[in-house]
Amino acid sequence: MMDLKERFLKYVSFDTQSDERSETFPSTDKQKVLLSYLKEELETIGLKEVTMDEYGYVMATLPATKGYENVPTIGFISHVDTAPDMSGAGVKPHIVENYNGKDILLGGDVWLRVEEFPELSFFKGHTLIHTDGTTLLGADDKAGVAEIVTAMEWLVAHPEMPHGKIRVGFTPDEEIGRGVDYFDVKRFAADFAYTMDGGMEGELEYENFNAAGAKIHISGRNVHPGMAKNKMINAIDIATELNGMLPASERPQYTEHYEGFFHCVGIQGSVEEAELSYIIRDHSSEKFEAKKQLMWDVVNFLQRKYGEKVLTLTLKDQYYNMRKMVEPHPQVIEKAKRAMIEAGVKPQVKPIRGGTDGSRLSFMGLPCPNLFTGGMNFHGRYEYVSLTTMQKAMNTIINLARIWAE
Repeated sequence: MMDLKERFLKYVSFDTQSDERSETFPSTDKQKVLLSYLKEELETIGLKEVTMDEYGYVMATLPATKGYENVPTIGFISHVDTAPDMSGAGVKPHIVENYNGKDILLGGDVWLRVEEFPELSFFKGHTLIHTDGTTLLGADDKAGVAEIVTAMEWLVAHPEMPHGKIRVGFTPDEEIGRGVDYFDVKRFAADFAYTMDGGMEGELEYENFNAAGAKIHISGRNVHPGMAKNKMINAIDIATELNGMLPASERPQYTEHYEGFFHCVGIQGSVEEAELSYIIRDHSSEKFEAKKQLMWDVVNFLQRKYGEKVLTLTLKDQYYNMRKMVEPHPQVIEKAKRAMIEAGVKPQVKPIRGGTDGSRLSFMGLPCPNLFTGGMNFHGRYEYVSLTTMQKAMNTIINLARIWAE
């Protein structure tokens, strides 16, 4: 058997970065390399009905213990891709045993400082795994993948623990909002599921942002600056004007809890042409719609000012708040709380300031709250994970398998 640490370190050695600019699915072929590896691994550890379809989705079954075939089928789902925000190639993990609660030198002059990341204090005494400061780590969501596979391997090795049928699913492209575009809920055939894609120990989430993505293309007019009066249309100026018209107080760095935001995630261009990319988020459906309307209003205003063809807005919804799809099934939450407590974890029910595959799956008919993995500071060089918490997440999965069979 491969232990949890060994398995996680193996997975982060795969570069699985997704690419929002790609029009293929998955968005990058390299995701399929890890997905193919996982298919073989699930077969090796003894799972049944192991498949990988044309889109890269890997699904597998742990058959029910004899006599428990009629209890609800539950699923565990994680994604293999890492965020486009930073490279996940050539990850060099560093392991800190019995963390002393002080600042950690990642590499060079890059520090993980307690003052800047106060959550570090919680992990004193834990085993931590962090980056060397040049890449992200990939705990989002390879920690979740490792926890699921290791839990399944444990259950196969311990047939004395009763459980119903368990389904496992691994997805690509979650980080760019396409993770379940082609996910066949009917074929997955679970009554309820959990994504293992949370962070802090104890997180139990069934409220997430409503989410949209916006791209604004700006067509300028470039002429010699010495003869530009009343002729030049500077696309860069218009881009900065547009950004300035959105409320500065509603940016990620100024919001928390249930507060939504406009987040400019990309800007590129010249005088002749520019493009802005935004993500728009809010837990409230009403405020979400108002934010999208404001984006349209700003673009329409600038179209009237500079010309209708100068700005083009493409705005698409990505996913919605799963709360109304999960709340009618309180047992999904209550069993997760109990499984955590029995694993020595204090449940923390809180809204997700983001989204998961589970949010869309919930609207596709598969209620799917999100559970902690132990990873922190996702999407950048400061990402780290508590191996100690990962073990508790794995035990939570095992406990859920047993509790759902009672």
